[in-house]
Amino acid sequence: MAWTTPTALFFSSIALALCVMTIIELRWPTTKRRGFLPLATTRGDRFFISLLSAAFIHLLFLGFMASALIWASGLSICWALLVLWRG
Repeated sequence: MAWTTPTALFFSSIALALCVMTIIELRWPTTKRRGFLPLATTRGDRFFISLLSAAFIHLLFLGFMASALIWASGLSICWALLVLWRG
């Protein structure tokens, strides 16, 4: 993989998100809860599920319409917010 600026920004944003999640967890510890997902999850579980979902959404968009990745990003962000909020 070539380390271009977009690649570095992507991995930096993931690292920053993990740092923020760690700080939030230290400040306000979470407990498992049930939402619309079929299992009890913590905040970190829902974050991981949203990251995996974003990867699969982008792969589906790449497979069917490669020129519309901005739509995949928008859908991934909306899905991640929904999973983190109500999942």
